[in-house]
Amino acid sequence: MIQALADGAVLAERTGDLPPTVVALHGWGRSGNDFDRILAGLDAIAIHLPGFGPTSPPESVWGTEQYAELVARAIRPFGRVVVVGHSFGGRIAVRLAARHPELVSALVLTGAPLVRLAATRKPAASYQLAKWLHARGIISDQRMEALRRARGSADYNAAQGIMRDILVTVVNENYDADLAALRVPVSMVWGENDTAAPTEAGRVASTRIAGATWQVVPGAEHLMQGELETAVRDAVLRAVQDGTN
Repeated sequence: MIQALADGAVLAERTGDLPPTVVALHGWGRSGNDFDRILAGLDAIAIHLPGFGPTSPPESVWGTEQYAELVARAIRPFGRVVVVGHSFGGRIAVRLAARHPELVSALVLTGAPLVRLAATRKPAASYQLAKWLHARGIISDQRMEALRRARGSADYNAAQGIMRDILVTVVNENYDADLAALRVPVSMVWGENDTAAPTEAGRVASTRIAGATWQVVPGAEHLMQGELETAVRDAVLRAVQDGTN
């Protein structure tokens, strides 16, 4: 069931009744429907983040700070909730919990890219030259787009318009201060073979969060399927139970 929040600025899939005990934030290119089985039987909402599912993109280039502020606005009437975030949604969840701890009782994170294990490589000199030439009208838009796509990720190549600019903004963010600021219980559940958010990077992130628990699901990858989906649901149920004790 679709639920409108924040005076219609946010759309979410609702299970059970309001107020929710759990709020779910999906990954890049996904939607709130990813959490259908994880949230079954709970009073919960799975937000369709702006630019995904039935929700229109933002009108300007956002980072996760702006997404987190919108989520905060949407859930503020409900009091403290368990927040579960996958991938891109996990980045937003960390921002939200670090900056609005009064709204979050616990975090469950899976497949969220939160730290880099190696320094980002600078673009090749030939690509930088192409950008310079394009800015001066010497290289066509079509040729420049082909060069971008050749070096871009699948998510980058699939994104269009302002969503591509948002993706570039997000992947260059730093979460160190937010990880250190977290003071809510945090459960981190990762697929052993996650390559989109490498498992070792997830483990390193867990060491930067006070009291975080770390679990690896053997054989699982990035998407919440099979044993990983079950493990994430179990972590959510534990967080809900701990919050009611």
